[in-house]
Amino acid sequence: MRCPACGHDEDKVVDSRSTKENSAVRRRRECTACGHRFTTYEYVEHRPVMVVKKDGRREPFDRTKIRSGIKKACEKRPISVAALEKIVSRIEYNLLEKGEREMKASEIGEMVMHELKDLDEIAYVRFASVYRQFRDINEFMTELKELLLKKNEA
Repeated sequence: MRCPACGHDEDKVVDSRSTKENSAVRRRRECTACGHRFTTYEYVEHRPVMVVKKDGRREPFDRTKIRSGIKKACEKRPISVAALEKIVSRIEYNLLEKGEREMKASEIGEMVMHELKDLDEIAYVRFASVYRQFRDINEFMTELKELLLKKNEA
């Protein structure tokens, strides 16, 4: 690592710790030539996950699209922004954990529905109605009946 003060390329690590989110390692370094201290961060380099759409198009995974869909489903519901962010982070983490280069949009949608079902049933039904594109009231009612059966079993 090159010292930002003198340009010398040798240093020693004085302190090393994880960031609050455990997404990086923070290192305090000291230049062996001039004694200047500076901080560096190490991040894991993730391979981009490509999302395969229904029509076969591929586009890079974008967590803002997931967040947007979840926010719409949770509109006017007693759900905190922190809870929504946790869902988005869990979904992104699960995608990266799988280690696959491509993921079907339908699989991501199912992950979102699973998370919403545990969080808020109304948000789940809202998301499902758009995601599954119910053609008529009967399909919608079938989904609601299944939800009620599962709730009664629990």
